Amino acid sequence: MPQMRVLLADDHPIVLMGVREIIERDPRFKVVGEAMSSSELIDKIAQLRPDVIITDYNMPGDDQYGDGTRLVEYLRRHFPEPRVLILTVISNPQVLSWLYELGISGVISKSAGLEQILVALDAFYREGHFQQAPPDGASSDDVDGLAQRLSQLTVKEFEVLRLFATGVSLGEVAQSLSRSIKTVSTLKISAMRKLNVDNDQALLILCVKANLFA
Repeated sequence: MPQMRVLLADDHPIVLMGVREIIERDPRFKVVGEAMSSSELIDKIAQLRPDVIITDYNMPGDDQYGDGTRLVEYLRRHFPEPRVLILTVISNPQVLSWLYELGISGVISKSAGLEQILVALDAFYREGHFQQAPPDGASSDDVDGLAQRLSQLTVKEFEVLRLFATGVSLGEVAQSLSRSIKTVSTLKISAMRKLNVDNDQALLILCVKANLFA
């Protein structure tokens, strides 16, 4: 069986280097390219035709394809053949379930260790698929209840919150998600209510604590 071709995408060079090093331990897999933005990823998929795409969930700063669920929706619609693994620290069960509904093959938690990438690739190589069930609840070791509060957010609320937390305006969030400013504002207010914060400063502190930027 020929080598499995893998394309990597992350906006942090050190993550790309670490993932490449892990993958290249096994001669069955070959990293055929790397991308540091959504636009670069889309271009390289068209050029390199990988078997597997391993991409970060958060790659801000790309107006054309965005990131998060917007990018994943584009990937599955226009490039249905490659298997997609998502790298993230996000644990919101609704977001993760939505990603599986879109057709991704698995989620690799950055906090759990990147060695799981080889587990997934090995499953792809030997069995053709990676069996991984989406989570159905918040982390049981969440001491202060933050993960539980985040798990209450809908996918749309979470995406608005994640983008707003990067420092962009509500207008830019609305443009990125192809929603009206009124809709985005309503989703932000609803998310803040669920998270029990009443101002933008408290919201940003919570986002940093939840590591929504990774």
